[in-house]
Amino acid sequence: MARFHPLEVTEIHKETRDAVVVTLRPKECDRARFDFIQGQYLTFRKEFDGEELRRSYSICAGKDDGILRVGIKRVDGGTFSTWANEELKQGAILEAMPPMGNFHTGLEPSEKRHYAAFAGGSGITPVLSIIKTVLAREPKSQFTLVYANRHVRSIMFREELEDLKNLYLGRISVIHVLETEAQEIDLFTGRIDEAKMRMLLSGWIDPQSIDTAFICGPEPMMLTIAGSLREHGLKDAQIKFELFASGQPGRARQKALSKHQTEPGAVTEVTVSLDGTARSFQMPRQGTSLLDAALDNQLDVPYACKAGVCSTCRARVLEGEVEMAVNHALEDYEVRQGYVLCCQSTPLTDRVVVSYDE
Repeated sequence: MARFHPLEVTEIHKETRDAVVVTLRPKECDRARFDFIQGQYLTFRKEFDGEELRRSYSICAGKDDGILRVGIKRVDGGTFSTWANEELKQGAILEAMPPMGNFHTGLEPSEKRHYAAFAGGSGITPVLSIIKTVLAREPKSQFTLVYANRHVRSIMFREELEDLKNLYLGRISVIHVLETEAQEIDLFTGRIDEAKMRMLLSGWIDPQSIDTAFICGPEPMMLTIAGSLREHGLKDAQIKFELFASGQPGRARQKALSKHQTEPGAVTEVTVSLDGTARSFQMPRQGTSLLDAALDNQLDVPYACKAGVCSTCRARVLEGEVEMAVNHALEDYEVRQGYVLCCQSTPLTDRVVVSYDE
């Protein structure tokens, strides 16, 4: 089970006016725990005014960089991101869970593949990790990046992307799309919408050549891009998403299987298996998630976003039935196997058994 471990801040680099890149070093005994896969993220926790906040930030280092590094862009009103950009200092200790996330695909040194990535703003952070690792570990493969920003000054990792183009000549192509700055080619000015995607996929990127596409950025942009890729022949299995915040429902909610109506005041007996130990408690069948009920009963269950997008609270239902309100993180096959996001799940039956150890 994932637990928090101390990471020392060894370097802080001001990447743009509103973003920092933080280099971290685990203790020697924790080094293996933080051996990440390209595209994964770290979940941090810190107390602000007596309240614990948890936030997830993507690793932007490549597998062969020999370092652990995350990018943190300041969000308007964001307590953690503002603190990290304005107050975090070298030498500080941050608490983080080991790397998590499925925003990646297996690599084979002998394969010759074409990867495409569409990133918006700070969505470049996991994509950069993927690009650097693919180019280093699949020497025959190529990468095309479409990177959307408001203007040149807001482009994160601009110099690093240019260095990659020089280091891997002919293997990486970068298309910058700027919302508020005119460019020589009109196609690359404005927001990425359906019309722009049609032009990109007809004149600049051959969709038939794409083996895997990665998308990370604002949700409306992600949905538009995914829809266009599907229209041009890509299958769902070829499209990988990364999403940390959302204003819309995700995948179709898991349908309730129980035929029994939930009566007002009904309670459920819940048993939670965690680190090989089972704990039981009662919870109301309405108005409270499995995650919140477990936390209320002093179980140290893992969680991060509480919004159904990060999969940190993933567990498997072994007995009984639950219903998920939102699911941005689990694949359809995981839901069929009984996995749920506890932050979005409420019980439907008198008894429910869930395991975090599966």
